[in-house]
Amino acid sequence: MEPDDQVCLCFHVSKRKIVNYIRIHKPRVPSQISECASAGTGCGWCIPFLKRYFEQETGRDAGVTGSDLSAEEYAQKRAAYIKDGGGTPPPGAEPLPDE
Repeated sequence: MEPDDQVCLCFHVSKRKIVNYIRIHKPRVPSQISECASAGTGCGWCIPFLKRYFEQETGRDAGVTGSDLSAEEYAQKRAAYIKDGGGTPPPGAEPLPDE
């Protein structure tokens, strides 16, 4: 994903904002990233990605593996996650892409 791509599609929080939040506020645990514009508190899809960015910026293990996705792949996988009952986006969240 590119820096200006949204990681939290529920609350429209970009990768750049999350990474800068981690650098500036130095959260002790990944869950504290939720204080950055409520990232990760909607449908839950972005939580593993928030943990990955926490690992990358702090060098501390959050127990996450996997590769980065393009913004389009990310949105498609989130749609599948939600359609499979993985979470419910709040009102105002990024709409699911067409299949």
